[in-house]
Amino acid sequence: MDIEAARAYVRDNHQAVLATFRQDGTPQMSPVTVGVDTGGRLVISSRETAYKVRNLYRDPRASLCVFPDSFFGPWVQVNGRARIISLPEAMEALVDYYRTLSGEHPDWEDYRAAMVRDQRCVISIEIEHAGPDRSG
Repeated sequence: MDIEAARAYVRDNHQAVLATFRQDGTPQMSPVTVGVDTGGRLVISSRETAYKVRNLYRDPRASLCVFPDSFFGPWVQVNGRARIISLPEAMEALVDYYRTLSGEHPDWEDYRAAMVRDQRCVISIEIEHAGPDRSG
């Protein structure tokens, strides 16, 4: 699957499982909601204190399995390198993330305060490979 086709799929399907790597090399998986930013990177909102964030600081390799809301049906796996964007730099990316997935927030001031209170950050993933390349 070409990377642009994977991006198009993720623009329409936001449920995913993110795999990162623990210090001992075993996978750590987390259910996440994923979007695509204006630069074509995959974006996930997380708490700065989450294990997935700690894992990605140490080892930026990330894999996502993205699937439809109904779970069954077409799906895509993407692999890439992640970068953690922390507050305050992350604030506008968090606003864009919300808008992309949910539209306009009824109270942006409250939303921004919640992002600070919850120590949110953005996981930004540059896609290096997408699949599946064939079914079997």
